[in-house]
Amino acid sequence: MDSPRTARHRDRHGRGLRGPLIPASLPAARTRAERFDDIVLDVVERVEKTWSAQLRGTEFAVEDVPPSDPAPWESAGVPLGRCFAADSGQPARVVVYRRPVETRAVDLADLEELARDVVVEQVAHLLGRHPEDIDPTYRPPL
Repeated sequence: MDSPRTARHRDRHGRGLRGPLIPASLPAARTRAERFDDIVLDVVERVEKTWSAQLRGTEFAVEDVPPSDPAPWESAGVPLGRCFAADSGQPARVVVYRRPVETRAVDLADLEELARDVVVEQVAHLLGRHPEDIDPTYRPPL
């Protein structure tokens, strides 16, 4: 027969059963990094609808943080993204840095807007255009 002490506690620390709170099949079970990837992918798809010919072969990526050796023109703080022109057989690339973008965002709507702005700015730089040309809803930061 179980003692009252054993019946009350499910494990030796008294914390109860352990396991996932949300089943993996539900959208809420996705990690922050996966949700951020989805946000950037949505932005890239919108930009590519208009600029697909100019962006043909361009790779888009998300990295957690920028490298510790900033480019000479990036002395103003932590970059939110970078673009790399095609070079020596390597395709052009646009990289968005997840952690700096998430740190600056206040909420989900702000995160989506900031991710959009970063992608638009990097694509504009890559194509030698103004961000407003890439996305007419772009508003420069104040």
